[in-house]
Amino acid sequence: MTTVDRARARSFDTAAALYAANRPGYPPALFDAVAELAGRPLRGARVADVGAGTGIATGLLHALGARVLGVEPGDGMAEEFRRAHPGVPLVRGDGDRLPLATGAFDLLTYAQAWHWTDPRRSVPEARRVLRPGGALALWWNDLDAEVPWIAEQAARLRDFFRITAEEEGEAFRLLPAGLDFTTRRVPWSRRIPLDTHLANLASHSAFLTLGEEGTRAFADAERARLLALFPDATVEETYVVSLAVAVLPAASVAG
Repeated sequence: MTTVDRARARSFDTAAALYAANRPGYPPALFDAVAELAGRPLRGARVADVGAGTGIATGLLHALGARVLGVEPGDGMAEEFRRAHPGVPLVRGDGDRLPLATGAFDLLTYAQAWHWTDPRRSVPEARRVLRPGGALALWWNDLDAEVPWIAEQAARLRDFFRITAEEEGEAFRLLPAGLDFTTRRVPWSRRIPLDTHLANLASHSAFLTLGEEGTRAFADAERARLLALFPDATVEETYVVSLAVAVLPAASVAG
């Protein structure tokens, strides 16, 4: 990662409670798709959720019966994880240096976290800790730009941060070479108060590194615009989860 990327990655530690309270979860259909593409049920599977953050995905995997542990490098995020999920194991580390035993896991998951890794290191580490036939699952939960108001907001965000559409791109461009991924898109939505929507935006690293004054200026203008569309101050956020799963070859059987 660049110095800017490292600063953005570290920024979550200053806002772990904001992140946990306002970030979206994931729909049941996502985990059905993970199990299908991985070729095994999640119940009873040995899973490591890498870049676990506050445990949003880890907690859902645990509730589905997976034998899951979280891997998280950040102090603030780890503290929030332990507060929210006291019964789920957590180890400190990141995807480039997994503190996990070789060949010990059926599934590695990266929920909104793969882009913080260096694939030159994280791919070999994934191969190392997965058992033969194990699977690597990567996913990104993005607001659906096919929805007009979301597309308009995305354009305002690009203008605000001076980001081009090409720079923003789509999630699957981040898939590493050398693994055979199967991809799927899972749509879903949630209805939330407008203030939660704005707090969700504020929990993203671009705003966390921008600072309070700039974030407040954008949020105030955005609140006024969205109240004109949603007079009851309730927003329906429509998402598409971009899921990619790669299954490692099974061990060869001696003749």
